Amino acid sequence: MRYMLLAPLTLFLLAAYLVPLAGILWLSVTDPEPGLGNYTKALGDPMVWGVLWQTARVCLASSVISVLCAYPITLLWVRGSRGTRLLVELCIMIPFWLSVLARSFGWLSLLSNRGLANTILQNIGLISEPLTMTRNEFGVIMGMVQFLIPFAVFPLASTMREVDDRALMAARGMGASRLRVFWQVFVPMTRSGITGATLLVFVFSLGFYIIPALLGGGRTVMIAELIYLRIFQIPDWGLAAALSTMIMIGVGGFLVVLIRRSGVTRT
Repeated sequence: MRYMLLAPLTLFLLAAYLVPLAGILWLSVTDPEPGLGNYTKALGDPMVWGVLWQTARVCLASSVISVLCAYPITLLWVRGSRGTRLLVELCIMIPFWLSVLARSFGWLSLLSNRGLANTILQNIGLISEPLTMTRNEFGVIMGMVQFLIPFAVFPLASTMREVDDRALMAARGMGASRLRVFWQVFVPMTRSGITGATLLVFVFSLGFYIIPALLGGGRTVMIAELIYLRIFQIPDWGLAAALSTMIMIGVGGFLVVLIRRSGVTRT
């Protein structure tokens, strides 16, 4: 009986994920002609390799910075006073109420040559000429980090809540300072959360399109934007499907290797 109850959900998942995935795989080896020509074309194109390298670089930097920023935020949320926890929780939830498009235009207003940041820096005399903070990787990374931080908080919070306070008290009782307890006891005990948060935001960042398109200004092209261009502006659906398949296989293999090496699945 319980399997019958799960049947509608299983059918929905098959229709929503496996059918489109099969379509992409089929398109990658049949358009414009049967064979692996699209994969050969993608692997032999220096432009594709440049976009892949730029995507990996931007996503890795954004993921690391996001987790580093999310860690102290999560620590305050989990172990702060009641008022602090409420304030931090509100700051975590507010970004979910704003669209990524609105936030991207907000970053444009802040970081552009005539934006708020450059205006303030020039008015106080720190710079004489506007700093170029958009239409480059810096602007893309800033926008992505702001978007990804809330997503990194939840895996970290789950791990931090499982930390046994008795271990921290024992370390303090043995004469360790608070800083040493934090670095040598607390942080290692939350390693699985750090790994999980990094994996989550890294995989999530690979599919970003709006933020790189707006803040990158066409100069910081990532793989999602390249796939979009190959579908809607330079029609080459077979190559776009091949790129999508390559990214999916690469990310899947990367996750399997990293999870096995880090022991995230261990209980």
